[in-house]
Amino acid sequence: MMTDNGQDEGRPGPLNGIKVLDLTQFLAGPFSTQIFADLGAEVIKLEAPAGDWSRTLPPHFVGDDSCYYLSINRNKEAVAIDMKAPEGLALVKQLAEKCDIVMENFRPGVLDRLGLTYDDLSSRNAGLIWASISGFGQTGPYRERPAYDMIVQAMSGGMSLTGEVGRSAVRAGMPIGDLTAGMYATIGSLAALEERRRTGKGKFVDISMLDCQVALLTYQAAYYLHSDEVPGRQGRGHESIPTYRSFAGANDTELVICANTERMWKGLCDVLGLQTLIEDDRFLTNEHRHQNREALWPLLEEAFATKEAKKWVQPLLDAGVPVGEVNTLADALSDEQVIHRQMVLDLQGGGDKRARVAGNPIKFMGEEEAPHSYPPALGQHSRKVFTSVLGLSDAEFDKYRANGIILEAGDRKSK
Repeated sequence: MMTDNGQDEGRPGPLNGIKVLDLTQFLAGPFSTQIFADLGAEVIKLEAPAGDWSRTLPPHFVGDDSCYYLSINRNKEAVAIDMKAPEGLALVKQLAEKCDIVMENFRPGVLDRLGLTYDDLSSRNAGLIWASISGFGQTGPYRERPAYDMIVQAMSGGMSLTGEVGRSAVRAGMPIGDLTAGMYATIGSLAALEERRRTGKGKFVDISMLDCQVALLTYQAAYYLHSDEVPGRQGRGHESIPTYRSFAGANDTELVICANTERMWKGLCDVLGLQTLIEDDRFLTNEHRHQNREALWPLLEEAFATKEAKKWVQPLLDAGVPVGEVNTLADALSDEQVIHRQMVLDLQGGGDKRARVAGNPIKFMGEEEAPHSYPPALGQHSRKVFTSVLGLSDAEFDKYRANGIILEAGDRKSK
């Protein structure tokens, strides 16, 4: 968006005017900062000369960049700088002084050893918010352990709940360890921004991936803490509601139903032609159905197996029973509701570059969604950021570039 005098105001949105220095890579951190960018913040993605490692992850690429990288870095400005050089580190500190938030996902202690610390930067910029995402947080016996998504899924106990009874635990198909940490980092940073509005002071937001996974246990944690009973694999159902479950239709199709109330239970029986179950003493209430679930499920499964999943959907909806097909990604990403909500974005880059990615789920009623910019090339905005934000002259910038301190697009060094 341009002002009347031709200056760039950045991407429109409720966070327009907020500046984020993004020191993150891979998934949790970039996912968090993409939320900021989608909502209008200016996000400066700062990378080492070799670039974010996610740029090179196989198997799918557009030009030099992996589809993995392209999925979580739209609407950002990219700069490349050698932070290990004293001159480069000094520039990074100057950038941080100009920003509202610094987001990083290094293991605790790594940036301290480099000479980039919250204490130092907050002494220069009292309102600075420093958001850190790590496997286990800044304190505790596991502080310096490395962690990835599947590790925290496993250690949290969540992975022990996932899979079929009697079979091995499996991780969630989506990387919820990374993604929930990214979302909590955004929430924590926004809360700190609101407090700063009142106090003028920033703070350190400490996000542990393991903490986030434990928080997601919610009622499962409460059940165990109350009963001392350790739950096992949840399979395709729900611990408390026997008609909250997936079922197989004909021809290898599947659907899920969530018949949570007595009205829904009766509607389910009517659609399946199992009206006799409504008066069956074993299934009179949810408590009865829960006690006799092993007897109930085969009856429901036999009925569902007579038709393909999609043929059950409308009759169940008409009967007031929540239902949905188990879609493949191909089905989900072409679904009319998903398309209507602009949850598939077509990003256009320079030349013939095109990336189709999942969209921004935060919508504002009555407002058009602003166009999204293609994820930046390594160093694509280095000159713009260092000249406009720090006020470097072109000559000063060119000197840093000639010395290998700052890189522009096309200057990528090998890893």
